Amino acid sequence: MIYTVVVLYLNLLIVHVAVTFDYNKPKWPVPYRRFDRRPDVDSFCEAIYPFCPTGDRDGRIPDLRDSDVISVYRLQTPVWEFKYGNLLGKMNIMHDAIGFSSSETGANFTMEWYELFQLGNCTFPHLRPDVYAPFWCNQGAACFFEGIDDLHWSQNGTLEKIGEITGKQFNEMARWVQNDNQTGIYYETWTVRSDPGPNATVWFESYDCSQFVHRTYRKLSQLGAKLSSRTQTNYTKIYLYSGEPAFLGNDSSIFGQPAL
Repeated sequence: MIYTVVVLYLNLLIVHVAVTFDYNKPKWPVPYRRFDRRPDVDSFCEAIYPFCPTGDRDGRIPDLRDSDVISVYRLQTPVWEFKYGNLLGKMNIMHDAIGFSSSETGANFTMEWYELFQLGNCTFPHLRPDVYAPFWCNQGAACFFEGIDDLHWSQNGTLEKIGEITGKQFNEMARWVQNDNQTGIYYETWTVRSDPGPNATVWFESYDCSQFVHRTYRKLSQLGAKLSSRTQTNYTKIYLYSGEPAFLGNDSSIFGQPAL
């Protein structure tokens, strides 16, 4: 019973921050909500480890020559591998990213999408005495930086070349990343389903590092890239199970405070 209550409560919170819910005609899974701008960060939200310390915090990517040939790499490593090594890898809690290498310049790049204020803040809200509604520090964003830390990715995870693209395809992908990064701003940890079975209904999809990698692969495929892996790729999912969610309202109607 306690587990069921937690599931339903989190469903409400997920609807509140990151989806567009039509309570007259619910569509499952509920579409992820896109925004026209990224809001300012509340000073209450603090990161233990700073976001994107060596890269561009806005996900900006430099142009490469159209004639360049860019190698694409699948990157995967245990979450917080830099601090705990393979500890979370033993529980299959992995972080995903994409690597690029320019044949013309020899420069390597890493691109990843993750939480601004660590995973816990994107998974559970805070209760603040001056705010009636549950308060979230759950923004996520793309980080693009020069270099690929071979040891970080390969020691306890994966560093595998999965294809090549042209500089023109890379530049078109970079413009797509900018738009994706500016409109998809909230991290969602949970995938919420009706039950564990193969025919379960998905109520809410997660929106995390692996989903960003999937979106980028799809975009590259649309641009004509041929990507393939020699090994099966497994991604981390955290599932919640519940009956069909019911829309109860937003911050304004429930807590008397403006909704996002």
